[in-house]
Amino acid sequence: MLSVICPIYNEEKYIRKCIDSILSQDYPYNDMEVLFVDGMSTDRTRNIVSEYTKQYSHIRLIDNPHKIVPCAMNIGIRASKGDVIIRLDAHASYQPDYFSVLYRYSCELRVENVGVVCRTDVLNKTPKTLAIREVLSNKFGVGNSAFRTGINQIMAVDTVPFGCWPRSVFDRYGLYDERLIRNQDIELNKRIKHGGGKIVIVPDTYCTYLARETFSGLAKNNFGNGKWNILTVYYTRQLQSLSLRHFIPLIFLVLLILPIFVSFIWLPLGWVSILSIVGYLFAIGIISGMLAHRKGLHFGYLLWSFIVLHLSYGWGSLCGLGLVIFNKKIGI
Repeated sequence: MLSVICPIYNEEKYIRKCIDSILSQDYPYNDMEVLFVDGMSTDRTRNIVSEYTKQYSHIRLIDNPHKIVPCAMNIGIRASKGDVIIRLDAHASYQPDYFSVLYRYSCELRVENVGVVCRTDVLNKTPKTLAIREVLSNKFGVGNSAFRTGINQIMAVDTVPFGCWPRSVFDRYGLYDERLIRNQDIELNKRIKHGGGKIVIVPDTYCTYLARETFSGLAKNNFGNGKWNILTVYYTRQLQSLSLRHFIPLIFLVLLILPIFVSFIWLPLGWVSILSIVGYLFAIGIISGMLAHRKGLHFGYLLWSFIVLHLSYGWGSLCGLGLVIFNKKIGI
């Protein structure tokens, strides 16, 4: 029995594409249940899922009054019946062999978590959204995560998007940490690895994540990611809950800002910030120019996408650091 759990909240724009890709799976319906755990959506998400539950007995809709993803996953895990559990995201669609490949490798490799490459795409293709998509798939934009940049062989990794676990993993390592609004998958995978478990990524199939299509949406999402990198460490009291790459945007932003403040004491240090900014703009300008030429994309949109991604992520981490330092006054 395979249990598929998908946390949802106000996903009416994406949910049909997600469910239709689930229904196209080559895994037999009789050996599968699909649980959509809804954070009490206020748009048409619940109505759309309910349409499918009336047609397909293996699809269920479950309430998540706490609204956040880790609570949804824990509710789904407790309600599920499967020997193997797969976590999905409603912002994504899945290849027809997605479930069968993950299930097969989970059984064959006998590891604690199996994942695949997550390709980035956009629902509506315009010069702006295609530039955002490219930046979110580029190493200079998102780092060297194997699940983002692609693989051609089975690899041991620190984390994978979503995941496929034997049910026994949650008995051994615990459920999702419900304090974490973001990074809950990363934290769980780190907990598994530090406990001696293995996480692998396999090349045989993939999923497609549908990214935000506006610069404001890109900034908001990555601000939250950056902030919760710091808060994840704060709540878990373990720096090893994350990897160094998660803090690079914060380090970059601090190295830009700090010399500006110090320059009020010693003026020449202000040139460090100026040179850093010029060097950064030159670097992403070269990369944006190469991508624009090679792939026929809009240079200005590429350049701005890099800037929005890096600065919003770094600013989010800086604000998260402020929350931690002044938590007695602000309250986390």
